[in-house]
Amino acid sequence: MAEDKQKVFNWQLNREMEYPYEAAAPQKQVAWVFDTNKCIACQTCTLACKTTWTSGKGQEYMWWNNVETKPWGFYPLGWDVRLLDKLGAARWENGVYKGKTIFEATPPGEMALGFLPHEEDWARPNLGEDEITGGTIKPGDYLQGVHSRWMFYLQRICNHCSHPACLSACPRKAIYKRKEDGIVLIDQERCRGYRECVKCCPYKKSMFHPPSGKSQKCIACYPAVEKGYQTQCVNNCIGKIRFFGFINPSEKAEEDNPIDYLVHIAKVAKPLYAQFGTQPNVYYIPPIHVPLKFQAQLFGPDVEEAVKTYKQAHNDKTLKGLLVLMVSTDRIIRRFAIKGDEVFGYDASGNEVVRVPVNEPIYERPFFDKERNVYRHSIT
Repeated sequence: MAEDKQKVFNWQLNREMEYPYEAAAPQKQVAWVFDTNKCIACQTCTLACKTTWTSGKGQEYMWWNNVETKPWGFYPLGWDVRLLDKLGAARWENGVYKGKTIFEATPPGEMALGFLPHEEDWARPNLGEDEITGGTIKPGDYLQGVHSRWMFYLQRICNHCSHPACLSACPRKAIYKRKEDGIVLIDQERCRGYRECVKCCPYKKSMFHPPSGKSQKCIACYPAVEKGYQTQCVNNCIGKIRFFGFINPSEKAEEDNPIDYLVHIAKVAKPLYAQFGTQPNVYYIPPIHVPLKFQAQLFGPDVEEAVKTYKQAHNDKTLKGLLVLMVSTDRIIRRFAIKGDEVFGYDASGNEVVRVPVNEPIYERPFFDKERNVYRHSIT
């Protein structure tokens, strides 16, 4: 039988909600920001994670990091639409979520609403890649604002949620959230492979490992994090779309904290499917070319303002500088500052770890080089 539910405040829903355990905030909480507009789906992040953590026997199907094409891509198959159908319509009123979360729509005897994917659902991690919606592109079509034919790349890892469904569902209590940084881990000695975590994680980022008979998941590269380094998926990002750090509660947001600024201050980064109720700690800068009605389902009712803010980033030196700072160092940036035409990043001790220009300098060379008596085809 399910345990009695507690009341915890979920700031993403702007209300209290039911959860099996009392709220217990960690000393600090890891968080990521992904800029969907800059992703080129090169899958470098995916392979960096794969070669580091899931290259063993029985892990062939495991992609703790994956990049899928929306709206037709899913890994595993239908991971979000199947749960959304079970949960029902997401209703928001004045910034407050009025629908049920997966903890409030729980079937009898369960800890969270969910489903267990079939084995074949994990077989196609690149399903729907680069497939557009809205029909084919015809001769004479051109881009104008929101696209009539569109797709975008959604980067997915474990969200290391503040109210994890995997943790709540485990009958062995093998899953725990670290007090020092909020990273969610599975105790391999306690796990018995019941797969309740696989069933109840709405993002399907807990996966069963057949050879050991246990579940495994993203560990947020905690050996690197403990030494002040960012995660593998961040460090190896070709498109420089990712930011890793620590997020404060919304009421304690600090303007010089990169994650706080993007999420709480500028409000340009949004959680994915906040209506699930887990309070995920991966945030997305929404794509600017995708219909807002579709985006609202993924990123919530304030997505339109986030898109407007991002489009005007060239007029906001602080936001622009912070976006340029993405993946400019392998160190965790705890503080940042704009000084003149440069943006500075600092570690937990206040030491400067990186500085980059807010505006990339452009140098123009003469078309004709008198010294070498040659003409240049590229002068910038």
